[in-house]
Amino acid sequence: MNRAKIAFLLLVSSLVLPLGFILFMPAQKGQSLLVYCAAGMRKPMTAIAKSYEEQYGIKVNLQFAGSGILLSNVASSSSGDLFLAADLSYIEIAREKNLLKEAIPTCLLTAGLVVQKGNPLGISSLLDLRDRADLRIVIANPEAASAGKFTKKILSQAGLWQAVSARILAMKPTVNEVANDVKLGAADVAIIWDAVAKQYQDLEFINVPEFDLEPKTVAIGILNSAKVPADALRFARYVSARDKGLEIFKNTGYKVVDGDKWQPRPELVFFSGAMLNPAIRSSLEEFKNREGINLKFVPNGCGILVSQMTAGARPDAYFACDTSFMREVQDYFSEPRNVSSNDIVILVANNSRGKIMNLEDLAVPGLRIGLAHPENSALGALTVRLLEEKGVKIGENKQLDSATGDFLVNQLRAGSLDAVIVYRSNAKANPATLESASIVEVRHPMAVAHQPFAIGAHSDHKYLTERLFRALVAEQGKEQFLKYGFGWELSE
Repeated sequence: MNRAKIAFLLLVSSLVLPLGFILFMPAQKGQSLLVYCAAGMRKPMTAIAKSYEEQYGIKVNLQFAGSGILLSNVASSSSGDLFLAADLSYIEIAREKNLLKEAIPTCLLTAGLVVQKGNPLGISSLLDLRDRADLRIVIANPEAASAGKFTKKILSQAGLWQAVSARILAMKPTVNEVANDVKLGAADVAIIWDAVAKQYQDLEFINVPEFDLEPKTVAIGILNSAKVPADALRFARYVSARDKGLEIFKNTGYKVVDGDKWQPRPELVFFSGAMLNPAIRSSLEEFKNREGINLKFVPNGCGILVSQMTAGARPDAYFACDTSFMREVQDYFSEPRNVSSNDIVILVANNSRGKIMNLEDLAVPGLRIGLAHPENSALGALTVRLLEEKGVKIGENKQLDSATGDFLVNQLRAGSLDAVIVYRSNAKANPATLESASIVEVRHPMAVAHQPFAIGAHSDHKYLTERLFRALVAEQGKEQFLKYGFGWELSE
């Protein structure tokens, strides 16, 4: 092989290998994950862990127990990567204890009665547990397992707990052990999850209305003790992917959620009004790194973004500068949520300070005024409405139309403009701006924009995008909005 060919092959390998590492994620030596897993999910999670290890070479160690016991283990050990609980209440407790941050739903469980096949004793309702002295009853321990905790809750609400608990033969630490007691004939009736009952051919599940009214959500949470959060999140996405883990859950008898599409390193396309950039950029970077994903961030004037979407672009999420620019593309998105507000102000260069005290002063002949473009940006459209409402005609004073407020501020700082109409956040984005210019308040009901966030209706990554939203509006994210002069509108 000649030297030229060798050099060419080395060049190709240097370009291809990094891409291969990103796409296929070969395991590093000794790389593994520890997952605390509710015992009722033993069968599907064992299969999922095996599949993941075979595909990506990452060992997944599963520790099975009741959700309550697992939560105690997580709290006491301060170790582990993920926690899959049979009930969201345990996820919320873990969150309150600062043990985890994110959680992704996987499937739904419905509790009910389980008996021998054919129901030889004719058991049909919760009242049978109270009234029939011949029945041998077992349940999961309320302190150890989610099924037990839920059983106690529902029986208490029905006024049956005191009478039934006095007659319970045994309380087992996991729902699987409860099912085994009925299977082996050590008990006549038990309360377990529907999906667990389907895994026993010798058992029959009986729905009862008290339990049917309140299905429970199984979710997998990423622990704060995770060694590498991106690795833990990648496995959680695999577990909750509609074409990976959820297929296994479904084939095992579980009713699954409509999960995201699986990609080892998914890419989110995020359209955002340019004025939001200073408030969200640090949160975006942190989210991208934590999730281990590609994030295609497209900040621009909302008029331009709307034109792109009207022409066929379909981002996973859209954060609009104003509700008016969300309405134009609402059919492409889920229900929007208003996050923040942003005042429209006049930014006046120091050499014009005192000359411009209000909107009307912008019409004084000889001034150089910059405005946002009325079609390419929400700021421009709102500015036109505001000036028309106030009867202000700037005329030849207008020197510049821009798609974004940031460009207007830069031109003001460069000395080519005397004043610009921008968002407060544009004025505060760079601390140096307020050394060369000052803010003149407009104080008018029309001088405010409201920023809604919405998830793409056809996104393959709705749960991932929802986590992006939560990252942007979490306490740390909220602080960034307030820092740059935004108002806060999102309800708790």
